Amino acid sequence: MITALILAFSSIAFLQFFISYCRSVIAASRARPLSEHVREVTGIQGREIRGEEFLRIVQLSSLCPDSRTGRSAITAVRIYFQMLSFVSAAMRRVIPGIVSWTESELSGCAHFAAVALDRRISRSRHLMAQQYSSHS
Repeated sequence: MITALILAFSSIAFLQFFISYCRSVIAASRARPLSEHVREVTGIQGREIRGEEFLRIVQLSSLCPDSRTGRSAITAVRIYFQMLSFVSAAMRRVIPGIVSWTESELSGCAHFAAVALDRRISRSRHLMAQQYSSHS
């Protein structure tokens, strides 16, 4: 019984920490504007990115060379995105107000993915420029 109680408490504490981590990573990315190049590549128009764009943007970022920095954050936000999608679908009828909150959070996840893609594209361009200049 005590073991189950410790497991439940630890799981809840971990989940709370995980959600706080994801929300802080997403909040930090919202402060960074997207470059025109990323907007062109992704087809994003306007300021706000819809949450439905998240998976497509993550797939685009997987096409860029990976520097292994930020990989854990992308994985964490992907899990957070899936959790939010589940909560939205499960609680839509029970708590109607949760839909607008989850849509805002899903939009933040998509913005985070776009910022991560922007960083990867910038890094790829920098590496190509270095390689080109070293061969010249």
